[in-house]
Amino acid sequence: MMKKTLASLTVLGLLSACASTPSAPTAPAAEPAAPVVESKPAAPVADTTIQPVKPQLDPLKDPANVLSKRGVYFDFDKYDVRADQAALVEAHGRYLAANPSRSVRLEGNADERGSREYNLALGQKRAEAVRQALGAVGAKESQIEAVSNGEEKPRATGRDEASYAENRRADVIYNGE
Repeated sequence: MMKKTLASLTVLGLLSACASTPSAPTAPAAEPAAPVVESKPAAPVADTTIQPVKPQLDPLKDPANVLSKRGVYFDFDKYDVRADQAALVEAHGRYLAANPSRSVRLEGNADERGSREYNLALGQKRAEAVRQALGAVGAKESQIEAVSNGEEKPRATGRDEASYAENRRADVIYNGE
């Protein structure tokens, strides 16, 4: 009997060795870690400070612009636009064509030599010559008024050739000025 008991205990020992043993209680699972994001250098931040805006100078008032010149000069007793004045007239014509809301008054002038009537007629012919030249480069007829001052609005009051030359002109006057 003893043998039987010993055999039973041996078998029981072997069986218990093969049986699974309960493991020690495990710690609760840790929260999953947040994904690792590589940090990149920050992009430069745009400058949001308000920069002063430089007002664009009106080409008619910019002394460096040909449009600031407003006198078209003529030879003595002539009313055809001189070659040296053609670029100025063309610039004003192109400006008017590009700015249909703008308009001009052309004031023809003459020096004091000649009768009052003759100088009025000459001033009108000078204003009309500039009107035609402006129209040739695109200005519309409705943008241009041509009038004569004759000798009534001299720019120079001397009685020499330099003064007379200054007074033989057609003034380009933009409306609103």
